[in-house]
Amino acid sequence: MTSRLGRRAGPGTIAIPRERLTDAARAMDSLRRVVHALRIATRASERTVGLSAAQLFVLRQLSATSGQSLSDLAARTRTTQSSISEVVARLVRNGLVNRTPSSKDRRRAELSLNAAGEAVLANAPETVQEQLLRGFESLDERTRRALVTSLESWLTASGLDDVAPTLFFEPSKGPLKGADERTE
Repeated sequence: MTSRLGRRAGPGTIAIPRERLTDAARAMDSLRRVVHALRIATRASERTVGLSAAQLFVLRQLSATSGQSLSDLAARTRTTQSSISEVVARLVRNGLVNRTPSSKDRRRAELSLNAAGEAVLANAPETVQEQLLRGFESLDERTRRALVTSLESWLTASGLDDVAPTLFFEPSKGPLKGADERTE
């Protein structure tokens, strides 16, 4: 059970109204909700279509425009080329995406969804990443900039600004500083 805009109340706990939560508690609760939504979506996506939510998000972005390069796809997914390349490699190995040399520039690989990838998307739900991006883009520019600045400041103050920004819940290439192998 959830209190009016407050914390979840379980057996033996007292619901705290949102207005009485500290700023730190509200920020942590917001972050927990995002992480929880991503975990639930990843499990559901793996059960229903056999892919992580991040892989499904990349497929959906690739379906928007065929013939994208890794750089193009990184821009569409709002991440780095190295993050996207790991996910694309898995999608190619799983037979959902084709990677072919560009007819205009042989150094550039073009990515396209094949019939198997299109079939997966036909039955796939919207991803949390798509919901988050749509919500972010619906905010006015001033609010978006304040949010970005605040999140970056929080990460810096927490000593986490050097953690690589990989796609959600996809294994990173190597262990993070001071950590055993973990995923986002």
